[in-house]
Amino acid sequence: MKKTIGILGGMGPEATAYMYSLIIKYTRVKKDQDHLRIFIYSNPEIPPRTDAILQQGPSPVPLLLEGIQKLKDAGVNFVIVPCVTAHYFLPEVFTQIDVPYLNLLDESLSWAKENIPNLKKAGLISSTGTLVSKLFHDKFGQAGIEVIAPQGEEQQQVMEAIFGAQGIKTGSTSGSSKEHIIRSAEKLISRGAGAIIAGCTELPLVLRAEDISVPLIEPMDILAQKTILEAGCEVR
Repeated sequence: MKKTIGILGGMGPEATAYMYSLIIKYTRVKKDQDHLRIFIYSNPEIPPRTDAILQQGPSPVPLLLEGIQKLKDAGVNFVIVPCVTAHYFLPEVFTQIDVPYLNLLDESLSWAKENIPNLKKAGLISSTGTLVSKLFHDKFGQAGIEVIAPQGEEQQQVMEAIFGAQGIKTGSTSGSSKEHIIRSAEKLISRGAGAIIAGCTELPLVLRAEDISVPLIEPMDILAQKTILEAGCEVR
């Protein structure tokens, strides 16, 4: 029996749509009816996760709880959340609502261990909230993989590329936003990174594997394929 997937989205909407498109793309099918059942609850009013982690804004937990409850009420078998920084809050959320979820961080580490077995140092490009929370630092550190990240002005440029007036979240996926992200990846590679983690769910919209000289650990891609398998279908 196929399982029904719940996607808690809106953080941001384009990342949510991208995740849905990946699941469609990677599912092995012969006709429409072979695809998976998916409920998407997209609420862009969920407060900024980075602001909450930095204690500069309200907690997203109440609206995360509301969204998960709506998906559970809809009858989903498990939930995925295509937002890296939101994973900082998910342990608190899922202790209050009894529904399984796939952890993007766990799946990314599993993929890296299987596909880049000798990896010792990974470069992380992400929001400042993800950096401060050390989500990837702690998770990959459990496997003996050091995580390095942009510093100072470099990280400010990453944030501008994601959240700025011409950033990815405004729909701009070319020009300066793409250039800043690729430049940040190249600097991390020059500091010894043997792989780059696309640590924000908007980054795959501008950063591709062919843009860099080391493997790209792409959590959205990894999570989409794991979701298909968990739901009872084959990956194409």
